[in-house]
Amino acid sequence: MKVSLRWLSDYVDVTLPAKELAHRLTMSGTEVGGIEERGNGWPGIIVAQIESIEPHPTADSLTLVGLGWPGERIIVVSGATNLKVGDRVPFAPVGAHLVDAETGRPTVVEVAQIHGVASPGVLCSEKELGLSEAHEGVLILPDEAEVGSPLNAVLGDTILDLEVTPNRPDCLSMLGVAREVAAITEAPLNLPDLSYQEEDSDVRDEVEVEILAPDLCPRYSASVVHGVMVGPSPSWLQRRLMAAGVRSINNVVDVTNYVMLEYGQPLHAFDYDTIHGRRIVVRRATPGESLRTLDGLLRTLSPGMLVIADADHPVALAGIMGGSETEVTQSTKSILFESANFSPGSIRQSCRALRLRTEASLRFDKGLPPAMTTVALRRAIKLLVEICGGKASRGLWDLFPAPREAIEFRLTPVELRRVLGMDLTVDQIRDVLAGRLGFDCREDGNALRVRPPAHRNDIQIPADLVEEVARLVGYDRIPTTALAGHLPDHPSQPMHGLVERLSNLLVGCGLQEVITYSLVGQRLLNKMAAEKAVGTLNGLRLANPMTPDQEILRMSLLPSLLECLVGNLRQDEAGPRLFEIGRVYLPRHADLPQERHMLVIGMAGPRWQRQWSRTAVPLDVHDLKGVVEELLDRLNLGETRFIQIADQSSFHPGRTAAVYSKDVRLGVMGELHPAVARNFEVRAPVCLAEFDLEQLLSVVEEEFLRIEPPPRFPAVRRDLALVVPEAAPVAELLEAIRQAGGPLLGQVELFDLFRGEELPQGHKSCGVGLVFRSPDHTLTDTEVDQVEASIIQRLQRLIGARLRE
Repeated sequence: MKVSLRWLSDYVDVTLPAKELAHRLTMSGTEVGGIEERGNGWPGIIVAQIESIEPHPTADSLTLVGLGWPGERIIVVSGATNLKVGDRVPFAPVGAHLVDAETGRPTVVEVAQIHGVASPGVLCSEKELGLSEAHEGVLILPDEAEVGSPLNAVLGDTILDLEVTPNRPDCLSMLGVAREVAAITEAPLNLPDLSYQEEDSDVRDEVEVEILAPDLCPRYSASVVHGVMVGPSPSWLQRRLMAAGVRSINNVVDVTNYVMLEYGQPLHAFDYDTIHGRRIVVRRATPGESLRTLDGLLRTLSPGMLVIADADHPVALAGIMGGSETEVTQSTKSILFESANFSPGSIRQSCRALRLRTEASLRFDKGLPPAMTTVALRRAIKLLVEICGGKASRGLWDLFPAPREAIEFRLTPVELRRVLGMDLTVDQIRDVLAGRLGFDCREDGNALRVRPPAHRNDIQIPADLVEEVARLVGYDRIPTTALAGHLPDHPSQPMHGLVERLSNLLVGCGLQEVITYSLVGQRLLNKMAAEKAVGTLNGLRLANPMTPDQEILRMSLLPSLLECLVGNLRQDEAGPRLFEIGRVYLPRHADLPQERHMLVIGMAGPRWQRQWSRTAVPLDVHDLKGVVEELLDRLNLGETRFIQIADQSSFHPGRTAAVYSKDVRLGVMGELHPAVARNFEVRAPVCLAEFDLEQLLSVVEEEFLRIEPPPRFPAVRRDLALVVPEAAPVAELLEAIRQAGGPLLGQVELFDLFRGEELPQGHKSCGVGLVFRSPDHTLTDTEVDQVEASIIQRLQRLIGARLRE
């Protein structure tokens, strides 16, 4: 909201400097976002009076204009046609700074020879002064402008740019801001005169008004003015609209905009002679109806949109924009004025559906008080009669089917102290609310019965009254005290700590974190299916999705991560290595979905960046397994097991393993199913892992970091070459060795895997390194031999393994 201090001074004496006023408004709850000084760029430009106009001796389209001001008289050359003797105009002498009307760039006035006549200055248009884009003629100043005075003393202004909060629509008006200034400075408030002369004809005989949707239109007021002369607005009105950022159109439309800015109540002017049946009906739109609005667009109306209609069809979108058929034009002679109150929800829905926002809808969708309709209407009629020479019909149409009862609150000094910690008497409270804000207050013992004024519909609960007192007394006067009691203990959040730890570990492993949407589309789910039936998962669907690609709450992080991985694979030669930690939403019958934290990892592309010294090799599931093992090892999970499975639909049935720790299944890892890879049009191997963080948290110890002293006694290493049946998994072999090794076996590792003709058919050779160590003494060969023999015996019994000869 742009507030002109010149305009504001019509309603309240503005004695404070602009910066001080802006500060005090901000501190009282009405934030001033900026201050604009208009007129600082006019040094040297003065008010001159035209004393003579003579034709140019050699150019018929030019004139010689004689200008005068105290102690000076000069002649300048002008091509303007709107000048007459006695006019007061802005004159820029040589050296003054203006805006070039042709290029729009700053320029300096110089002596110009125009068809042989010297012109020592310029008569200024609005564009040359930077006021507007109008440059068809010279700006004519008001008669009260003092000749010889600086122009900034006449037209200079200070504009406050207010950041109005949604609960204060009254401050979207000059009078609303004036009330705030009056309350802050304790200056008297001057309200505009609403009296005007009425004609004998009754408005009820000239138009019929009916409300068929009282739930969407609580109040509708209207009147008729005949004999108007449509034309340009007077300069003072144009300047005030310009200061507020509103373009002048004609005197009738400008009056409606002026009153909207003055009172905050939007109005609309219809060409009375275009209203069919001399009837106005406020109703919902019917199926198939349309309206061509003032912006020239033909808009299809949805059933339920509130419209203003005549006897035949809609003529305006209620509270948003009028129709072109009833637009005020130069030939308009009679005006039907509308001033109404509309439901904020209805206005918002219509604006959203039509993608149309106006200054009127901005005010209506914040909720306006119904009491303002007749006040603003009388003000508009008075201005129209004065400016356009119209004659107002007697009376007003004012339909108010369900008047609202005035709200009354009881406020006590005890309640004020309870909320603010301030001690104020009843008289002090009444001075703020009644004396400065205009609330209706009456004493009730040691309390006040308070009724807010009609323009303050934001006052809904007693706490709102407390806020009014606090902001005017001053927030800086509220005493500061220490909090009573102690701060609550910070609750333990083990999942948060686990997520943070996992992110850091995976980044340390060279992976990048991604964040994808919680919503996916059926198209993406279908691509994840190795078989057609698998893609039809019963995820929760949105009733009104923004796009088909975001209509289902995800039940797995894999589809979104895979889509991101494949997209990056096409662009990144080095190969993407990504992970995501997020929630999935598992449906439950007759209940909200179960939310579970999940981790997914995705890797694809070459194992290392392209180099001349080595051949590019695509990474495989063992690279992913290395990342998973490092991750689980850093979480101190101890021994983990990888068991081959074939029941994961999106994974390769022969290259997939479930990950276990302490007999708890943590997740699954493996290579992407070839059919799914074809669906995503990717040829390189893609390796994926998915972990349930709820399960992972159940086996992770509270302390992620475990510190152990270095061993005091040396280790003994033994290497075994074992011939093992081909069907026996290496993981099962290593687990059997760990169980047989007991407490003396500290480490087991596979360092070699061999298949060849030297081995029996259906067998492989596994080279296993064993590290033995005792915490309290140095091991002897005898002790190690006994444990080694026990291991070999167990392997022979369980797996059928034997030492290789």
